[in-house]
Amino acid sequence: MADMNPLEYFFCGGFGGVCTVVVGHPLDTIKVRLQTMPIPAAGQSPLYSGTWDCMKKTVKLEGVRGLYKGMGAPLAGVAPIFAISFMGYGVGKQIFGSKDATHLFLAGAFSGIFTTSIMAPGERIKCLLQIQQGASSNAKLYNGPIDCAIKLYKQGGIRSIYLGSLATLMRDVPASGLYFLTYEKIKQYLTANGTKDITILGTIFAGGSAGITNWLIGMPADVLKSRLQTAPAGTYPNGLRDVFAHLMRTEGVFALYKGIVPVLLRAFPANAACFVGFELCKKFINYVKSYNDK
Repeated sequence: MADMNPLEYFFCGGFGGVCTVVVGHPLDTIKVRLQTMPIPAAGQSPLYSGTWDCMKKTVKLEGVRGLYKGMGAPLAGVAPIFAISFMGYGVGKQIFGSKDATHLFLAGAFSGIFTTSIMAPGERIKCLLQIQQGASSNAKLYNGPIDCAIKLYKQGGIRSIYLGSLATLMRDVPASGLYFLTYEKIKQYLTANGTKDITILGTIFAGGSAGITNWLIGMPADVLKSRLQTAPAGTYPNGLRDVFAHLMRTEGVFALYKGIVPVLLRAFPANAACFVGFELCKKFINYVKSYNDK
């Protein structure tokens, strides 16, 4: 991703982000439902026994459209989120350099700071919409992203909409560092340190691998974020500290990786799509520039 100015990073990252949401949202819905399902009473079975069971029940009760619940919020925000993330990475490389793995990690981590301001409210709205059961239920609280945002604001002002911002930051800073580092290192290997162009298959492999490493490090903070953002008001008066303490006390450390199967199933194709979109957009920009130079 060399020889790109911040504006080019911005546009290419935004296009890649749209590709990510379209490909990955169904499994993201399953992840959130697994993370936030109620703890079963003694002798009772859990609401979902696993990823496949959650998918089957969702489609049976709500149709395929149920897998795309809440997509409006991330789709509306994903272009600026990814655009800012990739642009932040470009700025980070200017600040920290890109000579070795440490510099690339710091540049990627820096990009995570850029996105939290718009990522947190989108995540809050998305998660609340995803856990609503039954598409035609009269009891559902929210009729879409805008309705959800309005009701959250009425309930608790801007703080309610931004609930979970710290958890989002805790997730995205280290995860973004590893995300960009993984892609860059695999791309360097596949292109012999930039002496040849990366192929579509190479981009799919590098981008998908970046998505896997991103979630392996970011999953625990994501679980805490989802619990905090979907809990009724007042459930966790001390925020993340209470969420973590309650989770450790009632479910144990492995609960920090609840939903990891759909996350990893989603991570490879979704992030492969992101970087394919990024590289295609980059090629298009280079084509336009070369055409204008003629």
